[in-house]
Amino acid sequence: MPAKRIIPCLDVKEGRTVKGIHFEGLADVGDPVELGIRYADEGADELVYLDISASREGRNTFTSLVSRIAENINIPFTVGGGISSVEDAARLLEAGADKITVNSAAVADPELITRISSRYGRQFVVVAIDARLIDGRRMVTTHGGSRLTDRELFTWAKEVEERGAGEIMFTSMDHDGTRKGYPCSTFARLCDSLSIPVIASGGAGSAQDIAEVLSVGKADAALAASIFHYGEITINKLKRELVDKGIYVRI
Repeated sequence: MPAKRIIPCLDVKEGRTVKGIHFEGLADVGDPVELGIRYADEGADELVYLDISASREGRNTFTSLVSRIAENINIPFTVGGGISSVEDAARLLEAGADKITVNSAAVADPELITRISSRYGRQFVVVAIDARLIDGRRMVTTHGGSRLTDRELFTWAKEVEERGAGEIMFTSMDHDGTRKGYPCSTFARLCDSLSIPVIASGGAGSAQDIAEVLSVGKADAALAASIFHYGEITINKLKRELVDKGIYVRI
């Protein structure tokens, strides 16, 4: 059985790591390379860097940052934010990223997943899916959860897999940043319906929350930000607690 993965997520705006709730009220929490090195030393399995800069200058800064990350960090890292073409993906992969993640652009142009996967292989492609609970259904949103679409989570996830995604990173926008846990029944259903790994994102407030989504929720990996950024728990300590709960992780 593959080990469950612990993945710190770093939102980056114009070269700095920031954190907020639903991408609002952003606070500076540190240098992304320094944080990445710290998390790698603490035992993180992978890292995710998401560029939330709006300007072209911010995008150029992020590409330079990816090169610095690749030079200084010895664990796999995924990058995303604003990727809307094969050329965008190529720029970041060639700068040293191990994987890229696409979200809103893939909803607008699902063939984008296939084009990137066909060029680089599905192992390089993570599709992020953000969804909100609307009238009892998990509906896909874009642009940081601000735009509702007519796509339903489970249908879209299956299409994403068929189009060539190697992994799915699902965020419940109702839980993101709240630190009140993950919707584990939703994750369990999603994982049962797919043959590719699912990364759980949005809602981690404690080691127990992460343990639940990796066990009850059947997720292959847990992504978290606040609890690591603010030093509430180290990755080493988290992993020891997971092992104590019978969850297989690399120590």
